[in-house]
Parts: sequence; structure tokens; C-alpha cells
Amino acid sequence: MMALTAGLLFGTGAFLTWNSFWARPLRPDHLVSPRILRMYDVLAQAGLSAVSLRQVFISSMLVSLLAGGAVFLFFPVPALILVIMTAAGYAPWALIQGRARRYQKRLSEVWPEIIEHLSSGVRAGLALPEALAQLAVRGPEPLRPAFAEFAADYRVTGNFAACLDRLKTHLADPIADRVLEALRLARDVGGNDLTRLLRSLTRFLHDDLRTRGEIAARQSWTIAGSRLAVAAPWAILLVLSTREEAAAAYGTPLGSTLILIGAGITVIAYRVMLHLGRLPTETRVLR
Repeated sequence: MMALTAGLLFGTGAFLTWNSFWARPLRPDHLVSPRILRMYDVLAQAGLSAVSLRQVFISSMLVSLLAGGAVFLFFPVPALILVIMTAAGYAPWALIQGRARRYQKRLSEVWPEIIEHLSSGVRAGLALPEALAQLAVRGPEPLRPAFAEFAADYRVTGNFAACLDRLKTHLADPIADRVLEALRLARDVGGNDLTRLLRSLTRFLHDDLRTRGEIAARQSWTIAGSRLAVAAPWAILLVLSTREEAAAAYGTPLGSTLILIGAGITVIAYRVMLHLGRLPTETRVLR
């Protein structure tokens, strides 16, 4: 028994050692769907790069089942339980998306400062890897870990292109894609207009941030009111379902149909509201 255990441990250690010498792909090779890639970008923007979509799906299923069991104890209405289970199952991904949006908003606010640091470093005669590496110390706080990882990666490998690719995957941001591809092009073919390009990009980002801030401030009350209007009927329905006669009425086929139709109308109205009030966002075309 001891010999078998020792053999298994030795074989596992040998396999892990052999496996550590092979480079990992930035994305699983079979992920060719743009939708799946966007979902992985959302995970990266939320700081959950190590989490897989399968883990998110399993978490959503567990939350849905727990919510269904809790609701069954207080509101024994099958259609209402189904609606709440569906909403609870979507909740983990909605939280991840919200975290990713907040991260991307913070990122868009600090990119002008990052570009100014890069431009100053290039004008001072620093090599591009050094200009990027110094952002780990002098750059904005939210992005220092990413550039510290780039600096450590470049010290180990010395491969600027591969390190840029890993940095782009880590940031998962369209602005980062443009800036890093400009730096890659400048290093590969040379370019005297890099500082001018960075200054133009800084002005564009400042104008875009100012415009988006004004529009978002005007839309905030409308969006908050719309969310309250969506949530209020369901809160009232939950309160009514605590009464036996209301639970019995909603438990009939007609009552269940009414709940399901109301859920469908709620989802459609909320999605239409988000679509009408959504600001245009950049997509990652320079992956």
C-alpha cells in the first residue's frame, strides 16, 4: 500500500513538473464563439480570470436551488417559485457584470493618466518595456498590479510581444488594446509619431469621459425610477402570497399563467429600458 501511494505521488509530481514547462494558451482553443469570448472578458474585467464559466454556471444553479427552497417555505406558489429561481440563477452573473462595469469605469477614468505617464517616459528616452514597467510604481493604483505582473513577466521571458498579449488578456479593455498595439507597432517598425498619437488619444479620452459623465448624471434618476417600477409589483406579490387565500388563488392555472405573463412583460420592459438608455460602448477588435 505504501509503495502504491509513493508511486502515485511520484507520478503526479513528475507530471506536474513536466506540465509546467509548456506554455498555456491565452484562451481555450475550442472557444471560437464571440459571445463566449465576451463572457471571458467580463470575468477578466471583474477580476475573476481564474474562474471558469462552468464554475459560474454551477454557482448559479446552487443559488437558484437555495432560493427556490427558501421561497417554498414562505410562498408556496409554484409559478412564483419558478420566477424567483430564474431570477436568483441569473443573480451571480448580474453581480459579475456589475463588478466588471464598475472596474471598466474606473479603468476609463485612469487611462488618460496612464497614457500621459507613457508619453513622458517615451519622451525621456525610456525603452517601451521600461516605460510600461515603471507604471507598476508610478501609475494609478487600480492598474499597478497588472503592470507589476507585466514587469515581472518581461524580466523572466524578455519577450515583449508575448508579455503584451498577456497584459491585454489581463486587462480585457478596448482602450488598453489600442494603446498596447500602438506600442507594439512602434517597437516593431519604429515610429516618431508615437508621442503625438498618445497625446491625441488622451484628448479624445478626456472629451469622451466628460460627455459620458454628463449623460450618465442625467440618466441616473430615470434608471433608478425604472428599477423601482420593475421591483414594486413583485414585492407586493410576495407580500400578498403570504396570505393563504392569495396563495391559493395564484396557485391555480389562471393565477400561474398571470404570474408567468407578468414575469415575461417585466423582463421585456426592463431590457427595452436598458437598450434605450444604454450608452455606446467600445468592443475589443484588437485582441
